[in-house]
Formats: sequence, structure tokens, C-alpha cells
Amino acid sequence: MTTISSENILLLGSLFLIAGVLIGKTSYRTGLPLLLVFLLVGMGFGTDGLGIHFNNMHDAQFIGMIALCVILFSGGMSTKLSAIRPVAVPGLVLSTVGVLLTALITGLFIFWLSGMPWTNIHFALVPSLLLAATMSSTDSASVFGILGSHKVGLRNNIRPLLELESGSNDPMAYMLTLILIEAIMMKSHLSAGVLLGQLALQFGVGGAMGAGMGWATGRLARFYRRIGGGASREDAGQATAMISIIILGSVFLTYTATTSLGGNGYLAVYISGMMLGNSSLPHRRSISKFMDGLTWLAQIVVFLMLGLLVNPHEMLSVAAVSFLIGIFMILVGRPVSVFLSLLPFRKINFRTRTFISWVGLRGAAPIIFATYPVVADVPGASQIFNIVFFVTLLSLVIQGTSVISAARKLHLVDDSGNTKEEFGVEFDDEIPTSLHTMVLTDRDLENGDTLRDITLPHKGLVMMIRRGDRYIVPDGKRRLQPDDTLLIIKEE
Repeated sequence: MTTISSENILLLGSLFLIAGVLIGKTSYRTGLPLLLVFLLVGMGFGTDGLGIHFNNMHDAQFIGMIALCVILFSGGMSTKLSAIRPVAVPGLVLSTVGVLLTALITGLFIFWLSGMPWTNIHFALVPSLLLAATMSSTDSASVFGILGSHKVGLRNNIRPLLELESGSNDPMAYMLTLILIEAIMMKSHLSAGVLLGQLALQFGVGGAMGAGMGWATGRLARFYRRIGGGASREDAGQATAMISIIILGSVFLTYTATTSLGGNGYLAVYISGMMLGNSSLPHRRSISKFMDGLTWLAQIVVFLMLGLLVNPHEMLSVAAVSFLIGIFMILVGRPVSVFLSLLPFRKINFRTRTFISWVGLRGAAPIIFATYPVVADVPGASQIFNIVFFVTLLSLVIQGTSVISAARKLHLVDDSGNTKEEFGVEFDDEIPTSLHTMVLTDRDLENGDTLRDITLPHKGLVMMIRRGDRYIVPDGKRRLQPDDTLLIIKEE
């Protein structure tokens, strides 16, 4: 058995990262979600695998907190207000009422299951609700990872709705987990008044702090550019690096300041990212690349760590009931909560509701939340942790591998997506221009097949042509073909 210590942590950490990335490459062939592969790699290196022993729940909780802050902030930055505005209300209902209903429905099922003589779990009502609460949110890392790795579009504003829900529902699950732990340890009774009061405090302070810190971070980034006489005196690469560090520091300042005021730090971090992502930001593209890389590192580290944390042989004793709970959540708990939550929104059709029900992925967040009962020494906490881990694996295997195929079967795939990102070109927000793409058809070329023969947007100029896997610099003699994609710069 190998114990992680200060002497070997760098060696083991580097091996984990390299092995995880290389093995994760196989996920494109196997169809497994990439983050599930990292989780399995961590289990392979753990106690029941190569023998590396790691069982410090406090450290795991701290690392998970850091990772979740980065993941949620990055998810907020990539969320465009223009995209989520049409789905803001149903998304927020799913992330609050939907989480509450999932915890309640699944908790009652676990309580019923605990009363059966053939099961080996015996939870009272509140511990049953606690177990359900830790698993009640969809995992932002899993949803962002799977949706981000596939280039297909989704109809009916489904993608922004799912991203908004998964990015904003962790705070609700986190708050329910803490309230239920306190109720168990203090032996106090839950009341609707206490619950609503905690909700108002957590969401009120979290929302206000997130909006304020997001605005302040944007102002600070722009102020940094003006220090010393403006951006022209500083290397662009250095400016990008320094602003990225300011933003990263702001992420953790937002979380800690909000938590100290009694608010929900995770909600504040997500809203802060959303505020910053939708404001004028210097060197936006380079900073986004930095945050994307940091987010992937956070996801890899936390999934590898959680894989190390679990002992697979301990899950065997609860495998049967965990399987029943997982299947119930996938087929009953999540769908019922989604359909009930979306009842007022009649414009969301049945196929869309069904797909949203299926994309109830569990991942890092539920497992991290399951460490809180262990740290608080809640009776039966080890069983709670093992059940949550098993259900997470089940969700990633069943739902994670079938997200896109489910979308195709429900006829929700939109193949006419925007291809601007394929060119890898972006201008600073301060430059009064915008980028557009145009896919040529036979009709566009009916008057001729050169640039001067086709109709372009007013004040538009073609910067580049994409033909299959080739990128072509345009000139007046270049012959165009149907399905060519033009990258157009347009003066605002």
C-alpha cells in the first residue's frame, strides 16, 4: 500500500495527470464520457487497484471546493445572457424547485426502501432526504464536458437551458445538504419557515455578491490596462496573464466573502462568471482559453482524486440498493421533478421535457457533497458516500453515453450551427467590429462563383474561406463552391 505524502505527491500527481489524459483519449472510441474515464483511472490507482491509499475527506472536500469554484465560474463566463434570456425562468425553476422535488421524491423512495426487510440500509426519514439531497443536482462539469465535446447543436434552446440549470443548481443541493446535516446533528425539526429563511439568505446574499463581484472584477481588469499609461506600453501576453490572475483571485475572493456573509458561495461564483463573461473584457479570447485549460485541469484533478477516495470493495455491500436508487432517479425521480417543474411553461414541448429529464447527469458535485456528512460524522455517512459514488457511476455510464443519441432519437439535433469558432478568430471587445459566418449554397453562386459575384452583408468583408479541412485566404480570382464557409468581418 502506498501512502500519499509530501515526498511523492508530485510524482504521483504527474503520473495521474499524464495517465488520465492518455487513457481519456480512448473515450472518443468507447463512447464513455471523458470525466468518467478519469474517475475510473483514479479508482485503478486507488486502494483496490495499484494500492495508493487516500482517505482524507477534509482534503478531498477542500480540493473539491476549489475545483467547483473554477468549474462554475468558467461555466458562467461561457453562458451568454442573450442565449439564456428566453429560457431564464424555466432554467431557474429547474435549478431550485426541480432540485427540491428531486430530493423529496428520491428521499421518500430511499426511506421506503430502508423499511424493506431484504435491504441492508436502514435510514430514517431525514437521513434518507440527506442522501437524496447530495444527489439532487445535475453536475455542471459533466454537462459542460459532454455538451462541449460534441459539435452538434440542439433545437428549442435546450443547450442554454441545460447549461443554466446545471450551472445554477449546485447551490440548492449544497444548501439542502448543509441544512439536513444540521437537522440530524442538532436533532432539530425541519420547518418550512426555517427552510425558506435559509433559502432567502443563501440566494439573496449569493446573488447580490455574485453580481457585485462580477461587475467589480470587470472594472478592475479594465483599470489594470490603464495603469502606467495604457495597454500599448505592456506586452499583450503579459497583460493577458496578469488579468487572468486577477480574475482567478477574484473567483476565490467571491466564494470566501460570500460564504462569510452567510450566502451561497457557489451561486455567487457562477453569477460572477456570468457577469464578467457578458461584459467588455480586454483580451477576452486569450483569457477564455486560459480559463478553459484551468477548468479541464480542475475537472481532471477532482475526478482522479474522487476515484482515489473510494474503495470499490466497500461499494459492493450497497451495490444492489444503489442500483435501485440510481435507476429510480433516472426513470422516476428526475423525470417527475422536471415535468412538474415545467408545468407552467406550455411552450416547452413533450420531446424537449423528455430530453431534459434524461440529461440528469451526476458527477463530481454529488460526490463532493457526500463528503460533508462524513466530515460532520453523521451516522451512516460511509454508506451515504458509497451509495452516491455508485449512483454517479451509473448515471455517467447510462445517461452520459446516450445524451447525443437520445437527442437524435427525439429529433432535437440541429446541424445548422454557427461555425465562427472553427476559424479561431476573435477581436477585442473594444474594436467596433463583429464576426459572422456564411455557408454558401447553389443559389448564392447563381450569378457567379467569385467574391465579387455574391451578395455579402452591408459593410462586410470576407477574411477567410473554409472548404472542408482547408483554410483559404480569399482573393478576387478564387473560385467559390457550394458548402464553402466564409468568415466575414462587419463594421458595427
